[in-house]
Amino acid sequence: MERTDERYGRYVAILEEELVAAMGCTEPIAIALAAARARELLGAEPARVEVEASGSIIKNAKSVVVPHTGGLKGIEAAAAAGIVAGRAERSLEVIAEVSPEEIAGIAAYVERASIAVERAASELDFDIVVRVFSDAEAQAADAEADACASPARSALVRIADFHTNIVREERDGEVLRDAAPASEGGEAEGMTDRGVLSMAGIWDFAMTVELDDVRDLLDRQIACNGAIVDEGLAGDWGANIGSVMLGAYGDDVKVRACACAAAASDARMSGCELPVVINSGSGNQGITVSVPLIVYARHLGSSDEQLYRALVLSNLVAIHQKTGIGRLSAFCGAVCAGAAAGAGIAYLDGGGYCEACHAVVNALSIVAGMVCDGAKPSCAGKIAFSVNAGILGYVMYRDGQQFYGGDGIVKKGVENTIDSIARLGRDGMRATNDEIIRIMLGS
Repeated sequence: MERTDERYGRYVAILEEELVAAMGCTEPIAIALAAARARELLGAEPARVEVEASGSIIKNAKSVVVPHTGGLKGIEAAAAAGIVAGRAERSLEVIAEVSPEEIAGIAAYVERASIAVERAASELDFDIVVRVFSDAEAQAADAEADACASPARSALVRIADFHTNIVREERDGEVLRDAAPASEGGEAEGMTDRGVLSMAGIWDFAMTVELDDVRDLLDRQIACNGAIVDEGLAGDWGANIGSVMLGAYGDDVKVRACACAAAASDARMSGCELPVVINSGSGNQGITVSVPLIVYARHLGSSDEQLYRALVLSNLVAIHQKTGIGRLSAFCGAVCAGAAAGAGIAYLDGGGYCEACHAVVNALSIVAGMVCDGAKPSCAGKIAFSVNAGILGYVMYRDGQQFYGGDGIVKKGVENTIDSIARLGRDGMRATNDEIIRIMLGS
């Protein structure tokens, strides 16, 4: 694909928009971001906080440790971290820099402040509304205090569709920003249309892209995601799936690819204070599309160029699959990321376009039914199995085996199979997602 091709610039832009660093699980971090921005608008520490979140946000924020909080979990901890120590201008690294005093302050704030959490009535899968109220607001409600006693009594911030998309801001009821979410007919500002992606276009781009156009993005992905692998294997994080796998199954490259990705996830889900370069809004998916390729590249002696091109391929294939499903659903995103990793590994092992496509189709056939029941340590196990499916999907085709159109939800042609997966994740599993949320909330 030539630089003059209209798609070329869009593909680069998509990578720039998606491959960003995040500290901690991205759903609680999005809550922290909204809370930090709400405090900025209020101009003071809130006495009362109300968080409304869609079911899928609650599902992914309920059980995960929020970094830099001393091991606190959940939505209340995320909101408190954003209010006490958040720096909204840092986006998904909103709580990347927190002092020991602020860590103690977060725990104290959770104890003294009123933080209420409710499931939003919104039909959106991704919706967060944070309302904050000052002491002056409480005084006004109780004693009809002078409205001029405080510069601000309340503030509101709403994030919808994706993790950094602030669509509404209010201060004392005055609307400062109002944009309809893309899922309600608006446009996602600054986001490139993912409809430009196709497997053929992705392969062409990955094989021909001028590496200087993507090198910085990929170097950061390699460095950040590689560092959290090392921490995951060295430390005691979550269920230690990576260490368990290596101890039980040996150090074969296929095992190590799965184990390293799992170890990175275990650390991230358990509050490790290292950043991860994400994919499709997810750190776990960012780990899954990159870490197995790094492991294979080292094993095969691949050149830097080969690893870069494999990462471009894997990242974009995952984004392509997730575009039709949406950021959050009952369909485990590690499945798409593992299939994408299989395509990247196929390329590193000398495979071509057909091998990459069949790796994706075969992998999706194997683990398409895996559900997302929120962010927590078991994500590491799901990542390990998804990466294994990606590797098996490639090895099957390399050795003359494949699943065919008409086998279950597999259709003839990779794009048709990706469309089937999108229907399953977006539409078919909507009721499943609701039931998972009800189970998790005990309702």
